[in-house]
Amino acid sequence: MLKVRVIPVLLLRHWGLEKTIRFSNPKYVGCPINAARVFNQHNVDELILLDIVATLENRPPEIEVVKQISAETSMPFTVGGGISNINVIRELLNAGADRVVLNTSVIEVPDLLQKSAEQFGRQCIVASIDVRKVDGGYEVFTHGGRKSTGLNPIELAKRVEAEGAGEILITSIDRDGTLEGYDLDLIKMITDNVQIPVIACGGAGSVKDLADAYYQSGVSAVACGAFFLFYGPRRTVLITYPTEEQLLEYFKPEHIRKRDPKKPIDLELSRL
Repeated sequence: MLKVRVIPVLLLRHWGLEKTIRFSNPKYVGCPINAARVFNQHNVDELILLDIVATLENRPPEIEVVKQISAETSMPFTVGGGISNINVIRELLNAGADRVVLNTSVIEVPDLLQKSAEQFGRQCIVASIDVRKVDGGYEVFTHGGRKSTGLNPIELAKRVEAEGAGEILITSIDRDGTLEGYDLDLIKMITDNVQIPVIACGGAGSVKDLADAYYQSGVSAVACGAFFLFYGPRRTVLITYPTEEQLLEYFKPEHIRKRDPKKPIDLELSRL
């Protein structure tokens, strides 16, 4: 059995799902409840739902969407977007979310991460770090990739770990929605500098890309959106998920068991 977490990421705008390319050019892809049902039917282990306009509109995620997904599916799911206080976290967890994602608030509400980890347990708190390349280096951006922070992602990753984050979701803005593969250098830079689990996001376009990130960058889980939402060069909307057999073509159980999650493995991944 596959023991690697392969996580679909759904981007919510009010009551509709969208998919972006490099955090821009959003394309409507359907109803979040229906998408969640499809992934539930595929026995997906986990789902991430991010309300991408909540911060810009100064509000929490759509609670009713969270309640409906929780009522109609059995998979654990993580919710983020516009979370700026403890009460919102409590409301989301009560609505059925298993974990919450903190992104902009990690920087703009400095004590929220630590207080929420203390109150709800660090296993409930995912710190999300969105990064793009700037002048040959990497920089953290907030507000859906619209606001530069001047922060180095390594420094922020170390900080959120110290403040109590249970996991880090690292997303390459430059690779988002491109289907060109993960930014492995960025991901490995984070995994090399923290001890908590890291989820890679941004750019996956094949099962091989998922395996590359897992084996070569030391992540604990891989996440993506476009790969599970589109089909063909015209990016026709088709919600799908790899079968166990397709995943096992690239993720071999014997290699998973032997792998130290903090160290990459030098393997030929065309087919293990």
